[in-house]
Amino acid sequence: MSAAAMRTYPNIVQAWGLRETEAALLLGVPRSTYRRWRRTPERAKLDINHLERMSLILGIYKALQILLPRTDSADSWLRRPNRNLLFAGTTPLERLCSGLVQDLYVIRQYLDAARGGAFA
Repeated sequence: MSAAAMRTYPNIVQAWGLRETEAALLLGVPRSTYRRWRRTPERAKLDINHLERMSLILGIYKALQILLPRTDSADSWLRRPNRNLLFAGTTPLERLCSGLVQDLYVIRQYLDAARGGAFA
């Protein structure tokens, strides 16, 4: 499961235009670990925390693709300022870059509610 996740995640990182530091932060790992996992995904050792984060990131990505069917809009949503109280004029990416897994949950729930789905 770790290898499959690490083969997919760099594609999301690229689509979202994340810097390496942001990509590592969202996974909750140092940049050197992210870099090593990206180079050799079959050797990645994701623990339950990393798999939880990966699941939330994949859910956010999927929800954005459903809500905003234009790929450019979906992929740029994280970088656009948002006036919703959750973001208070900042970008969703700024909230995600707190490094806390709960912020991944909050954004996933927000997007699931926006598309009328239950959080799963």
